[in-house]
Amino acid sequence: MIDFGFDKLALIGAVALIVIGPERLPRVARTVGHLLGKAQRYVSDVKAEVSRSIELEELKKMKGQFEDAAESAKQSVEQEVSSANQAFEQTWADASSGLSSDSQTTYGGSDHGHSSYKPPKKNWRLKRGSTPQWYKQNVGVRRHVQSGAARVARFRPVGRSL
Repeated sequence: MIDFGFDKLALIGAVALIVIGPERLPRVARTVGHLLGKAQRYVSDVKAEVSRSIELEELKKMKGQFEDAAESAKQSVEQEVSSANQAFEQTWADASSGLSSDSQTTYGGSDHGHSSYKPPKKNWRLKRGSTPQWYKQNVGVRRHVQSGAARVARFRPVGRSL
C-alpha cells in the first residue's frame, strides 16, 4: 500500500488549506474521516466474510471426513456383528445337531425299548417349598393369605376397639 509518513501528510494538509480554505477545511476533513471509516469498515466486513467462507469450507471438509469415518466404523461394526452372528449360528447348529442325535439314541426307543419320552407327572396340589417353615416363621415371611381387614385386625393395638 501507499506509505504516508508525517512529511507527506503535512504537505497534503498545507495544499488542502490553500486550495479549500480555512473555513471549509474542518468540514472536508470530517467528511474525509467518515469516508475513510466507512472504507475501513467495508474492508473489515469483506475480510470477515472471506474468513467465514474459508472456515465454512473447512467445516464442510471436516464434516465429510467425520461422516466417512463414522460410516467406516459402522461398516466395521456391522461386519464384526455379522461374523459373530455366523459363528454363533454355526456353533448353535453344531450343538443342536449333537443334542438331537443324543436325544434320539437315549429316548428314541430303539436302544431302551421306550416308545417316546414322557416327563414325570407332578402333583400340583402338593406345594413343595424350598425354604423351611421354621426359617419363614423366624424371619416373618407370610405363610398364609390374609385379607386387608384381617391384617389390620391382627396388628391393631389391644386396648382399642371401633
